[in-house]
Amino acid sequence: MRDTRHILESYWKKTLWGEEVKTKEVEKRLRKYLDRDRNGVRKVLLRALLSGEKYTTEEIHRVLAEKGFSLNIRGVSAMVGLIGARIGILKVEMGNKNRYYLKREYKELVKRVLDEYDIESI
Repeated sequence: MRDTRHILESYWKKTLWGEEVKTKEVEKRLRKYLDRDRNGVRKVLLRALLSGEKYTTEEIHRVLAEKGFSLNIRGVSAMVGLIGARIGILKVEMGNKNRYYLKREYKELVKRVLDEYDIESI
């Protein structure tokens, strides 16, 4: 019984520690990405994704255009690809037109980091 308990405790420590390290690495990449956001477009895109909706690149393009950003669709695709592949916070729903959305486990992290960046810009 004691061996089983020890094994379970060890497993949970490793699992929780592993998730904590992964989250810290994602946060580091997210902050680095936002540090390079010269005109605010990245923050607006991430805020839109916080809504929990699923977006095609065309829909994201429309959201950004409505906020006054002048980007072509390829630029939007590149931003979405970078956020998904490099930062690792997006999921893709494959279909006729791929739909992108924020992974649930990173929603609070993204919100917290964006809120910090908003405070810093005041």
